[in-house]
Amino acid sequence: MMEARLYTKLDSAQVQCDLCAHHCRIAPGHRGRCGVRENVDGTLVSRVYGRLVSTAVDPIEKKPLYHVLPGSRALSIATVGCNLRCQFCQNSEISQWPREHDTIPGRYAPPEAVVEAARQHDCASIAYTYTEPTVYYETTVDIGAQAHAAGILNLYVSNGYMSREMLDTVCGPDRPPLIDAANIDLKAYSESFYRRYCGGSLQPVLDNLRTMVRHGIWVEVTTLIIPGLNDSPEELGEIAAFIAEELGVDTPWHVSRFYPTYQMLDRPPTPVATVLRAREIGLAAGLRYVYPGNIPGSDAEDTHCPTCGALLVERRGFSASVRLLEGSSCAQCGQAIAGIWARPSRT
Repeated sequence: MMEARLYTKLDSAQVQCDLCAHHCRIAPGHRGRCGVRENVDGTLVSRVYGRLVSTAVDPIEKKPLYHVLPGSRALSIATVGCNLRCQFCQNSEISQWPREHDTIPGRYAPPEAVVEAARQHDCASIAYTYTEPTVYYETTVDIGAQAHAAGILNLYVSNGYMSREMLDTVCGPDRPPLIDAANIDLKAYSESFYRRYCGGSLQPVLDNLRTMVRHGIWVEVTTLIIPGLNDSPEELGEIAAFIAEELGVDTPWHVSRFYPTYQMLDRPPTPVATVLRAREIGLAAGLRYVYPGNIPGSDAEDTHCPTCGALLVERRGFSASVRLLEGSSCAQCGQAIAGIWARPSRT
């Protein structure tokens, strides 16, 4: 354990955690909603600092981040814990572990070891993923600084439920972003959905998406489409309009197919037609890049030039081949294509 960052000491040895949008007020001997930040005699500590429960080398397309170094590899890491409790969580066995167990599993890995592992595996990025990276913020920050020095990108795969205070430290207006790119879940466009099925609120996610884009983090958005809950044309249209109007038409939107899991076993898999309809809704709203997910073999996962239609990046499953992309532009017509297409240099 180590002392946490971003918290305020209160009277009677209580503390307020300022890491995420819950702003938990925590009494001595208790933990926040994430289950991994604990008040020990008036000091907030992180119980997961450096304690990696999962490490893997993934294609970056698996995050999914389609406009970040296509075809490259990401060293993916995670600790246990999450600040939401989504009933449809695909990684519940590790994200919800602290709510069901007293012990914290994981193998300690210092930041320099993680960065060295990324170099050895020729990973262009380190992805903080599988569980919510906000809850192991201190780990991501300490690894992230060393990753940048080595010319390695930092990626968040996140629910977007961090606090403004936290975001100011990784992409504040007076500093270059520590997080280069993020795939953020926009799970629905309904406050009632977030409260009932996720244990959170919609507005902080919307605010944080705007802040990330404004301060230079490359953002892609994912919506898992669940039958009967967030799949109406009206709600999908609201999500598409928010992305187009608030984040920009170049922001990729991943519309993904739901499969029954965790505490949501009473609903069928999303019909393929529903996912493809969501894609059409996004395109009709002006979005240039809308990608279906969990539909094997779909050529709609390819990236085409929004001006001339040329095939720029071809994808099959989690593999990607760059076709007509020169630098960050379409090789056929010269249209600039938004994203991160080149590795940064080492400092």
